[in-house]
Amino acid sequence: MQTINFRNWDLDKLEQAFGLKQIWESPLLAAWENEKIELNAFEIQTLTNLQKSLIRGGRAWNEVELENKFISPMIMTADIDDEQIGYFLERPFSAIVGDYELSGIVDGVIATGIRNPQEPYFCFHEYKRSLENQGTPDGQVLAAMLVAQTKNQHPHPIYGLFVVGLTWNFVILNELEYCISKSYNADDEEIFTIFTMLKTLKKIIKSHTLNIHF
Repeated sequence: MQTINFRNWDLDKLEQAFGLKQIWESPLLAAWENEKIELNAFEIQTLTNLQKSLIRGGRAWNEVELENKFISPMIMTADIDDEQIGYFLERPFSAIVGDYELSGIVDGVIATGIRNPQEPYFCFHEYKRSLENQGTPDGQVLAAMLVAQTKNQHPHPIYGLFVVGLTWNFVILNELEYCISKSYNADDEEIFTIFTMLKTLKKIIKSHTLNIHF
């Protein structure tokens, strides 16, 4: 059995190894993108302040700066953490999937648990600028999502996200099919769509996987 790090996968290799198929339209992704949530004044002001910093220096930030100065504050403002689920960073992540062991450090994961991730529902990876980094962001996050899918006790869609500089793409993995969203730009009005999709994650996880409605 081969052990292969997330960074060594791309979409072609994943499709060949695991029988995955990319689809171009997904009701699950459409529902995620089109969910309407009214943002309050604090959220709007926080996003505006974060965006100002991103516009000023974001193109020159390294990965740590991008994550700590923009991505994580966005996710924390979305109020993901509670007594049942949490947002975890830089955690080792691995599972045997088919004939391979997939492993690596996942930049971010939303999972059940408050101290350590237990059952994962969402994975993200971020890159500083473009594909100059080792691996490809879409392949890397999809490999992590396959691990999340394997680790879950009950089959359900896995949600994901990859960030390249100022550009965000959302991903759905449902059984062997995956769909990647259009690109969203964090330096314009689409920052509010990005945030709404982050905030919707909590509702999706609790309503569709934990069977909690609110």
